[in-house]
Amino acid sequence: MKLRMIGCSHHRSGVAVRERLAFTPDQAALALEGWRVERPSNEAVLLSTCNRVEFYVASGEDDLPPCPRLMARHLADAHHVPVEEVHSELVSLRDEEVVDHLFHVAASLDSMVLGEPQILAQVKEAYDLAQKLGVAGPMTHGCFQSALRVGRRVASETALHRCRVSIPSVAIADFARRIFERFDDKRVLVVGAGEMADETLRYLTDHGAKHITIVNRDPLRAAQLASQWKGESASFSDLLDQAVRADMIISTTGAPQTVVTLEQFREKIAPRRRQRPLFILDLAMPRDFDPRIADEIGVYLYSIDDLRLACDANRSARERELPLAERIIDEEREKFFVDARHRISAPVIARLRSGLEEPKELELDRLFNKLPELDSDARDEVRRFADRLVNKMLHAPMESLRDESKSGSPRKLLDALSRLFQLKE
Repeated sequence: MKLRMIGCSHHRSGVAVRERLAFTPDQAALALEGWRVERPSNEAVLLSTCNRVEFYVASGEDDLPPCPRLMARHLADAHHVPVEEVHSELVSLRDEEVVDHLFHVAASLDSMVLGEPQILAQVKEAYDLAQKLGVAGPMTHGCFQSALRVGRRVASETALHRCRVSIPSVAIADFARRIFERFDDKRVLVVGAGEMADETLRYLTDHGAKHITIVNRDPLRAAQLASQWKGESASFSDLLDQAVRADMIISTTGAPQTVVTLEQFREKIAPRRRQRPLFILDLAMPRDFDPRIADEIGVYLYSIDDLRLACDANRSARERELPLAERIIDEEREKFFVDARHRISAPVIARLRSGLEEPKELELDRLFNKLPELDSDARDEVRRFADRLVNKMLHAPMESLRDESKSGSPRKLLDALSRLFQLKE
């Protein structure tokens, strides 16, 4: 197994670093295609969310393992960032560590909000993109499919997801409530129309929000989401005017750069608001609002990292479900490694079977030539006997390989079988 992961997350990197390395879907596609050109023998998947940027790479048994330094440089070069400026923020994992980490990510045990429901879909979307581009392969397929199974099992077999808790829900309950006692009389502006926007609207409407406006670069998507939540949509070009009217702004776009600068806020928004309180929840990565806007009078601006303390409290309340989730991960991890190690033996088993099939057919032909009086039924019975004999001869080495795969790599046993039976590549 030759797996590598390099990336950063909310655990050790601040939002300023993560937003420098964050990828939109289009940027991720370009980065993956560039990697395929540079390293055509490697498989790759790029996962980029508001809390993490992680680059997963796999190579075949006969290839050199992926180079973490080269992977880090590829991430940095995609954003024209000197790798020296971000390398110390990146975590590098290998082989079993990669699998264990990905399983925890898919199960939402590595999320800022323990049990948040969005990460599983994000992992699937990252793998689907790699598969669509032809950058995924057998190793990443097995790893990511197992990770998705882990996520689904944790969601269905534990109570981590019973009460839907996500970054938007924590933000509304723990932050917006500090500014506003009620939401039914507030004007809410949602910038962006993706899953995070939809999730945020779910909690806002549950808390009474009625006056909702959605702006998005795709006007059709904005209109569809507005209709779903009984709000209205507006043109993205009207964003600054809509911000003047709003009491709350929830921003969740995938824009690669700032959507509202400090200068725009001071010149186009602040003078017309007359210091009326404005709550801004910037859930985008990179951030949509210039963080310096937080220093303006009457503005309460929160970003992903500001949710950390509230999310830690959420984690404490849910930790009693962790042992069961960890057991599920242990089961799936063991199954994945056994299957992966057993797959290594498949080519040797195929050559071993082929090596027995050829002399079997030669001996059958010789026998049938000596016994021409045998009818077709008798010949079929003899052939079945020969097949059973070959299968019985293969049974012992195959069982030995399976047993060896359960405890570790069967490489030594495979080499011994290859030499003993003179199996050729």
